Amino acid sequence: MERNHTMMQFFEWHVENDGKHWQRLKERAPELRAAGITSVWIPPASKGQSDEDTGYGIYDVYDLGEFDQKGTVRTKYGTKDELIEAIQVAHENDIAVYADVVMNHKAAADELETIKVVEVHPEDRSKEISEEFEIEAWTKFTFPGRNGKYSDFIWTHEFFNGTDFDAREEKTGVFKISGKNKDWNDQVDNEFGNYDYLMFANIDYNHPEVREEMINWGNWFKETINCQGFRLDAIKHINYEFVNEFAKSMIGDDPDGFYMVGEFWKSDLDDCRQFLDSVDYTIDLFDVPLHYKFHEASQQGQDFDLTTLFADTLVESHPTNAVTFVDNHDSQPGESLESWIDDWFKQHAYASVLLRKDGYPCVFYGDYYGVQGPHPVEGKKEMIDALLYTRYHKAYGEQEDYMDDAHCVGWVRRGVEEFPNSGCAVLLSNADMCEKRMFVGETRAGEEWFDYTNHQEEPVVIDEEGFGVFPVPGGGVSVFAPRDEQ
Repeated sequence: MERNHTMMQFFEWHVENDGKHWQRLKERAPELRAAGITSVWIPPASKGQSDEDTGYGIYDVYDLGEFDQKGTVRTKYGTKDELIEAIQVAHENDIAVYADVVMNHKAAADELETIKVVEVHPEDRSKEISEEFEIEAWTKFTFPGRNGKYSDFIWTHEFFNGTDFDAREEKTGVFKISGKNKDWNDQVDNEFGNYDYLMFANIDYNHPEVREEMINWGNWFKETINCQGFRLDAIKHINYEFVNEFAKSMIGDDPDGFYMVGEFWKSDLDDCRQFLDSVDYTIDLFDVPLHYKFHEASQQGQDFDLTTLFADTLVESHPTNAVTFVDNHDSQPGESLESWIDDWFKQHAYASVLLRKDGYPCVFYGDYYGVQGPHPVEGKKEMIDALLYTRYHKAYGEQEDYMDDAHCVGWVRRGVEEFPNSGCAVLLSNADMCEKRMFVGETRAGEEWFDYTNHQEEPVVIDEEGFGVFPVPGGGVSVFAPRDEQ
């Protein structure tokens, strides 16, 4: 039996622009593995608009910090050689690496083109609000610094279907590019009428040459950096048929399994289900509905019914396709999808993703090491480390839920023989101090179980019937488990 796996998102939006982030991964790999992290999701490695770009304003997918382009050789995170070296060190520490893949758009074009467009309503992209007219658009990408190395594909307006800036009139808007077979992709999210267009020059996945080029790049990228999986960015804006095609091409016949998880930012479970159906369950999804449950619970305090914490979430309905998380770079303070979980509920949320049997949990760098920038947040490494330890050593075996009180819920993991002293009992409160009598197994009679969160000093002694009466502080968390011999 394998130990539990845990992912870390190894960046936050305001990671210092010092070109040393790949070095940080290399240096911290041993301590991350010791803490129980078995995989890391790294930020976009390709060249963005400048060395300050977090990676989502992507310019050249083939430039991993190798060429002098956009005023820099390195990316925000370092050079190509440093990236490859960091991934190798991660592997030496038995940590898998998942690379962030940004395929929706391209930014910071090299040349202007005069093209014909129709302006559409920004709140309903299916509604045209102009006749066809000419604009000057940044839609030609020649990558002069790379000079055709790895790929000689030149991107022109033919390979995009939308843009947002008319350089002739210095006007912003949502402009649909005209031409043969040009339209928005219809296999995308239906918000704003059609949410194919997100930002910059929008890649047209109706075009067969575009599909071929991006699949070729995906295979080149994974082989070049030797990663074990991809995190796909902004997939609700990308032709779902292509997402499926791309995923199947990347996974191929890999006997070890190439891992794929997508960012499908929708809080409605039915939307998530429909997307998974459309891509034949080839990829996992981040459990956005669960994130918003955590946010709601942290905002409402004791007005929130804890018995509904997992209702209508991906981890409840599709546990094998759910990557559970608390916060990320988009939900952190000041960012585009800000929905930060309040401090008092962070431990509740991390216990809920790390100590239950279902889902593939992801720890956020910003929660662990802290958030920099205009809205700094102190890291919670010590708190998360205690839960990571409990996940790695204790959270195994049959799970029984005690979701019977709106203000105090819990669950038990019974443990397994393969891992001595495994098993745990978890309690969450959003109101007063409370306790629950929970069954951990008759074979545990007489054992002392200690609170690994250090909120309760006294151990709980398991009675002869296999029950323990487990307390939790008001508005707090307790995680009881047998003490290890060391």
